[in-house]
Amino acid sequence: MCATRIPTKVKPGRRKRLDPRKPPTQSRAAETVNAVIEAAARILERNGFEGYTTNAIAERAGVSIGSLYQYFPGKEAVTVALIERECALLLADVIKADSIVDYRDAVNHLIHSAVAHQMRRPRLARLLDLEESRLPIRPRIRPASDAIHETVLRILSRSDSPYRGNRKEAVLDVFAIAKGMVDASGEREETDAHQLEKRVRRAIYGYLGMRSVR
Repeated sequence: MCATRIPTKVKPGRRKRLDPRKPPTQSRAAETVNAVIEAAARILERNGFEGYTTNAIAERAGVSIGSLYQYFPGKEAVTVALIERECALLLADVIKADSIVDYRDAVNHLIHSAVAHQMRRPRLARLLDLEESRLPIRPRIRPASDAIHETVLRILSRSDSPYRGNRKEAVLDVFAIAKGMVDASGEREETDAHQLEKRVRRAIYGYLGMRSVR
């Protein structure tokens, strides 16, 4: 998730259906919104898009359908909010690499973040990847996506980095390597995050000219 994508022109009416109706301003309202978003996640994990309706989401969240519609115009808007939440979780983990002094350890943290994010809730991650590709939401997730890319760029631009090529290009390549391997692992329904992380690390080490540690 949160990968760089070509922006899609969105009709105003479609954008309105994807945007929340209003932000929660009180703690109780925030709890309702969070319950709705997590309910949507659990339904997708269990059943996929079969039966994924606003009624089902409201029932799972333990709120009335009217309460759901106070904040979301429809199920796609809930899905977008869920994608934004997952992007924010990934960003919060990725940016920790900035505080890691050792270059190798920082790169390892980035790889761990990517793998752990996908393997934490693998079925949900795969379904949200599909929705991120389908829905015209690039402007909504762009701040988190850009922040993730900028963090990786800062790590690859450190003075102790062995990579001497185009670092902006390298960021995109590293993302492509990690995403391709993680997505393929997800399609095979792999569950061993440790082994996947080792494979991704070997591939990215090779690309960046880093020596592997046995």
